[in-house]
Amino acid sequence: MSDTVFKKGIILAGGTGSRLYPLTHVISKQLLPIYDKPMIYYPLSTLMLAGLRELLIISSPRDIGGFESLLGDGNQLGIEIQYAVQPKPEGLAQSFIVGKEFIGDDNVALVLGDNVFYGQGFQTMLKRATSRSTGATIFGYPVKDPERYGVVEFNDERQAISLEEKPDNPRSSFA
Repeated sequence: MSDTVFKKGIILAGGTGSRLYPLTHVISKQLLPIYDKPMIYYPLSTLMLAGLRELLIISSPRDIGGFESLLGDGNQLGIEIQYAVQPKPEGLAQSFIVGKEFIGDDNVALVLGDNVFYGQGFQTMLKRATSRSTGATIFGYPVKDPERYGVVEFNDERQAISLEEKPDNPRSSFA
């Protein structure tokens, strides 16, 4: 996807993994296997398919070393990976504060380290999203129990107007 206006990507690989406890008591959920590879490989592949080659992985002080050990500097994958620590989980927007130096003046794509994207038409949606020079694209998926996830609220034009993490009273069913 060479027509992307994005040069850099951020993978937010934080959180406590409470829904996977006790497995996540000693390891980041993004390092757990999904079929034959660690979960983080899926969002990493998404960014690579979008043509991004400069990536920042943000994680907790406890887990950052596991990602560094697994992925190194990214050279073996043909990409450049940097790392940053998020002292405590304080929301998605904090990723842009933690990654400020990495981002500089460039456009950046943010993906969550525990999101797996798949399905017919995904490549087309990804291409459309990464070719935007303004605004943002949020990929959401309807779930039965939105109070367990980060939830996006839309206006009547289907534009995202708010994001809320694990709300008691979700404003939509899209996570």
